[in-house]
Amino acid sequence: MHPNTTASFAFPSEPIVFVDLETTGATFGVDRITEIGIVEVGPSGVSQWTSLVNPQKSIPAFVQQLTGITDAMVRDAPTFEQLASDLLERMKGRLFIAHNAHFDHGFLKGEFKRIGLRFAPDVLCTVQLSRAVYPAESRHGLDALVLRHALVPAARHRALADADLLWQFWQHLHRAHAPDVMRAHLERVTRRFQLAAHIDEDTIEQIAAGCGVYMFYGDDDTPLYAGRSVRLRQRVRAHLVGPRRSAKDLRLAALVRRLEWKATGGEIGALLAEAQWIANARPAHNRAAKLRSGDMRGAPWPYAGAIAIEERDEASGQRAWHVIENWCYLGTASALSQAGALRANAEAPAFELSTYRILSERLARGLAVTPLAPIALAPAI
Repeated sequence: MHPNTTASFAFPSEPIVFVDLETTGATFGVDRITEIGIVEVGPSGVSQWTSLVNPQKSIPAFVQQLTGITDAMVRDAPTFEQLASDLLERMKGRLFIAHNAHFDHGFLKGEFKRIGLRFAPDVLCTVQLSRAVYPAESRHGLDALVLRHALVPAARHRALADADLLWQFWQHLHRAHAPDVMRAHLERVTRRFQLAAHIDEDTIEQIAAGCGVYMFYGDDDTPLYAGRSVRLRQRVRAHLVGPRRSAKDLRLAALVRRLEWKATGGEIGALLAEAQWIANARPAHNRAAKLRSGDMRGAPWPYAGAIAIEERDEASGQRAWHVIENWCYLGTASALSQAGALRANAEAPAFELSTYRILSERLARGLAVTPLAPIALAPAI
């Protein structure tokens, strides 16, 4: 490490790790890691760790020339599986910082997954950080940072030396910019993978991007909050992470243990499903509906039976049919042919004030509906 890099620098209160990998190539799932370098930084100071890794395959000649790591050097090195437990413990609970972090994080995540271990740290990419802090600059590769900020490389394309350059860059940024400025930049570019309890980025990525509803659950599976959005995945993530979270979101995120979500095919469907979830589950952080002037309990149903309201989700292009009877929302079907089954399998529909509020004015304005065939009753014996 360069001898002058730690002068007048306040070490972070929470441990962080600067990580760099050398690999046999750039293809996830095909290429393998040949070297790992980590600079660990925390309240007590700095430590370094590095190891060659036996990739269990040959290293292409051009990669050997670039990195200086040869087949002979890694032949007797430990495999990733032999290093995995210690490596996972070394990085556990620490912010993972790398240059072009998608590459390093992706390789490590793939290697851990290969042996049945989960790797989901919060990730900060120093390429993105450099772009955020220096938007006027056009080049943000590691060589460009070395020249621009007078960083001192011990070597290039070796894992520990490159990880140390990131640590030097980090110190430069914190000396050159006010703490509140840096906090804002760091929050903006950090990608949170561990968002709340057992909810991580992999969970979030499974959520539909378009219209839908979500429910957060706390300890003992207690319903905490139900919400809706036309951009469901984005809205859920915003609750759990991000610089613009409200005080309510911060309090809620600390309580969340599980989430449930459902795509609704459109905004009307999201309104209907959210209202029904709130009425049935009574989540602690939702306001209970109150009677308003103009509400008509038991208002007459203006149709002979059940109807379906069609919507198309702009994000996904998928169509949906929302089934309603007697001001009661019975569910959403992905095809009109399935809508009748929702009515057939439902109990006798009871008036829902929330559904009446959502639909009465829209139906009065001419919202298009499709009447569903009446349910055939079994003949009396």
